[in-house]
Amino acid sequence: MKTHKENRSAVFRKLAALYQDMEDAYSHVARNMGLSCKNCEDNCCTSYFMHHTYVEWAYLWKGMNTLPQADRDMFLDKARAYVARANLDLAAGKRPHIMCPLNQDGLCGLYSHRLMICRMHGVPNSITTPNGTTRSFPGCFKSQERIRTMASPPILDRTPLYIRLVQLEQGFVGAKRLRTLPRVNMTLAEMLVQGPPKM
Repeated sequence: MKTHKENRSAVFRKLAALYQDMEDAYSHVARNMGLSCKNCEDNCCTSYFMHHTYVEWAYLWKGMNTLPQADRDMFLDKARAYVARANLDLAAGKRPHIMCPLNQDGLCGLYSHRLMICRMHGVPNSITTPNGTTRSFPGCFKSQERIRTMASPPILDRTPLYIRLVQLEQGFVGAKRLRTLPRVNMTLAEMLVQGPPKM
């Protein structure tokens, strides 16, 4: 019988493989529509995203724990500042537009451990929910500009990727226990400020 540590390691290996498949799917669609982030005047790292899985939260902290203490302290200081400012913006009825605390000179300080939404944002994509409803997203502003000139733009179907993530979440937490835990609904900065998930 696998120990909890062995099970966690196996789930993390599968999550890393899923992340690679996400990157491959994203790159395929981006190439087909000629989309590149190079010389972009915007930065999607200022987008206000919520994240929803314990497994990604824990994997983010797995990456944090590989960093030198000085880097961890720097990112945590930036995360606390992010959360404070975001709360002020939300209280004022504004959607926060703040640089991600992991951004260092335009690069992600935990690139290989970045979360799903960080990897999938940009290209046009869709997802089909369990009730059969399909939701579509046009992607970033550059993506939307390109879509307007394309007769049949490529679309990334996130559904099979999401299904695999849900399966990993159930394997990580336990399907039964998952129903009793609080739902994860946090920004990346909040995941850093709160520390690794306690389950």
